[in-house]
Amino acid sequence: MEEKKEKEESLTKQLYHFAGSYKYLSILSTILAAISAFVALVPFYYIWKVMQEVLRVRFDFSKAAGISTYGWRAVGFAILGMIIYMAGLMCSHIAAFHVQAQMRTAMMNHIMTLPLGYIESEGTGKIRKIVTDSSAATETYLAHTLPDKAVSKATPIGLIILMAVFDWRLGIMCLIPAAIGFVFMSSMSGKDLAESMKQYQNSLEVMSAEAVEYIRGVPVVKTFGQTVFSFKRFKEAIDEYEKWTLGFTKKMRKPMVGFTTAVNSIFVFIIIAAYVFGGHEITAVFGLNLLFYIIITPILTTTLMKLAYAGEAQMQVVDGLKRMGDVMNRQSLKETTNGQIPKDSSVSLRDVTFAYEGAKKNAVDHISIEIKAGEHVAFVGPSGGGKTTLASMIARFWDVKEGSVKIGGVDVRDITSSELMNQISYVFQDSKLLKMSILENVSSWIEQRPSKPWVGGSNPFRHVVVGIAQLVSAPDCGSGGPGFESLYPPFAFGLSPSGKAQHFDCCIRWFESS
Repeated sequence: MEEKKEKEESLTKQLYHFAGSYKYLSILSTILAAISAFVALVPFYYIWKVMQEVLRVRFDFSKAAGISTYGWRAVGFAILGMIIYMAGLMCSHIAAFHVQAQMRTAMMNHIMTLPLGYIESEGTGKIRKIVTDSSAATETYLAHTLPDKAVSKATPIGLIILMAVFDWRLGIMCLIPAAIGFVFMSSMSGKDLAESMKQYQNSLEVMSAEAVEYIRGVPVVKTFGQTVFSFKRFKEAIDEYEKWTLGFTKKMRKPMVGFTTAVNSIFVFIIIAAYVFGGHEITAVFGLNLLFYIIITPILTTTLMKLAYAGEAQMQVVDGLKRMGDVMNRQSLKETTNGQIPKDSSVSLRDVTFAYEGAKKNAVDHISIEIKAGEHVAFVGPSGGGKTTLASMIARFWDVKEGSVKIGGVDVRDITSSELMNQISYVFQDSKLLKMSILENVSSWIEQRPSKPWVGGSNPFRHVVVGIAQLVSAPDCGSGGPGFESLYPPFAFGLSPSGKAQHFDCCIRWFESS
């Protein structure tokens, strides 16, 4: 219990780190929620007073006194409780939205500094899910779960106080199924279940990432008449998600059935208490107290259900914060403050060693290569031999663990990111073209490079477009005809959409360096 309390305090502390001064709004929301819980019980007292007065006059309502007053007081306190609770929710939502925005901003700022190799290896689908879903879980927790937990803790305290006014024996009978439900609820928040939740989120994360990659490859699937089963990793991700979903559901089934049965059996325990404590004859006072507990029973049931869902929400937030922490703890690429300019386009790899995180062996092990300016070199070898890794380190998608990578005699770590990108042209395996004309595709590329003096004719991009069109042999474009303003041919040159984009990208990189 003490360990659980420390974890809860640590969780709140982590969230308040992003809240700044808004944490006081979150604290205020829990206080207002607790107050609203106490106020919400007051109307039941006045309803009891109305019933007491009705029983006193024995249906001769002309003798009744104060019924109208008690009724309006009940209505007034009910409205007051709603207003206080809504004020608490307004405070909690303002704080939650601020925390969510701060989290997403901090994560995106950090992600922008991470190696591109990490982004490529993890997949944008997985990273996006962490940024959006994990921060959304914290918003739900702060905006709804924390106030509801305050209500769930305050309501039983208020009921215990009311037990001093009404028949305490009936109150204890109400608390027995509540205690049983709490035992079942505790069994749903242990370490084993937390681990199951972690595995469930892992499988969901992987499936999300693989789904993005599959959607990106849909053009290839259509072109070659493939099925979803050709994407083995995507199918495996779906199967893994199914496995953990069913496993998690089965593990939750018995304790959830027990919890739901217990909290919904409070009314049954009250009826049993009526027979046990009432005997053969129920007095007016006992009957009045019995009616009070029957009326207030749904409050206790609802409170326990909120507490159960709050525990699940807390597990999701803890898991989400851990995933966000894994990203935030990734080491950024250090940007040099005194950038140097390479003297030429030569490439030198000296005693380069690199290993991916968690790998048992090095992907590249003490490799030395000298490539002179103007040379054309191809890395050829089996899959997994380190070809892509070597090329990625030249572009500084990863930093070497040992050794050095130099371009024009300058270590890539001593070249600014912008200068390095000007020096290197990198064509990805999954290059993309926008669904627009050749002119628009090339124009968007040139606009990112204002330092290049590409000007010619009435359209400053026209001669560049014509040059690239000639390289890729696009129909009606080589002579500068109208084809360069039409949509890029979907199956030009007998290539798949992916190959077409790579071809186009290669020509752009060649033209840029010419």
